[in-house]
Amino acid sequence: MDRRKFIKVSGAATAGLALTGCAPKGGAAKEAAVTGIPVPDYTGRITREIDKLKPLNIKEITVEVGATKPFDVMHLSDTHITFADDRDDERKILLAGRRSRYMGYGEHYLDEAIHYAKEKGMYMMHTGDMIDFVSEANLDVTAMHMMLADWFVSAGNHEYSKYVGEAKEDEEYKASSREAVQGAFPNDLTFVSRVINGVNFVAVDDVYYNFTEHQLEMMKKEMEKGLPVVMLIHVPIYTPEFCKSELEVNNGNCAYLTGVPLEITEKYDPGKTYPAGEEWRYRKVQQRADKPTRDFIAWLKEQKQLKAILAGHMHRFFEERFSPTAIQYTVGATYNGDVQVVHFK
Repeated sequence: MDRRKFIKVSGAATAGLALTGCAPKGGAAKEAAVTGIPVPDYTGRITREIDKLKPLNIKEITVEVGATKPFDVMHLSDTHITFADDRDDERKILLAGRRSRYMGYGEHYLDEAIHYAKEKGMYMMHTGDMIDFVSEANLDVTAMHMMLADWFVSAGNHEYSKYVGEAKEDEEYKASSREAVQGAFPNDLTFVSRVINGVNFVAVDDVYYNFTEHQLEMMKKEMEKGLPVVMLIHVPIYTPEFCKSELEVNNGNCAYLTGVPLEITEKYDPGKTYPAGEEWRYRKVQQRADKPTRDFIAWLKEQKQLKAILAGHMHRFFEERFSPTAIQYTVGATYNGDVQVVHFK
């Protein structure tokens, strides 16, 4: 189902939605009862304390890509919208309450970013985790916001998460919600490209810390176009300093990066034990780079047309050189008010 078309035809997009945001009626009421935090009313305005929030934390960068005409992009990631309503079960409504205590202002800052980008004439790009978990309310809110700007997006792992960490997340798990999730977004979430002013933006799904042989073949075809390439992914690809920094933050438990060398991932999970049948819970299992992933990354490093990588997932800003021609730019989390303005020249 194309949720955006359904909302547009049904009139829901204009009934209660402005650039300040929107929350489904049931979700707002129940979330408020569980958490007590400020939530949007039916017109989308935060009912209290919104004036106390910090403004957008905008980090500006300039990337020389050889564009035919300079242009700007608002890059966001990890908005983590946390709504649920009567269409979802009680477990999901309680989950919304718990998760919104930490990420309850994602939609507010998303609205602020859309306002800012519209005023400046920017394209909007999002590198995953627009929602925190799959719910009817979250997908509605996402679909509505996708209609408010010119978006190009890549998927995040939370796009397909049903209850956040309750099960082994792999392609089979993803398939059970793929159709519903895809209907809320404007472009394919597995692999898609778009050319803007002579620059080829390519969004690739690496949400489970892997690339596939098929993605490599498709990426080779994109390179054959002969245009400068900017890649959008959710999980940043391994770079030495970023990995070192994450290992320090996580006490050596994991780095949350795609393509970390095997000699490092084998040291993940110090002291952790899980019962038989739950080996998937080990970070060294979840984040182990298989051969197709290692092959993809090794090939990508050699591509002179690659000019930049935009990523999220880590909830903090970080940038590091990935290859001789490309720097990887990781943006902070939207729910914290962090956004990135990229000036492409």
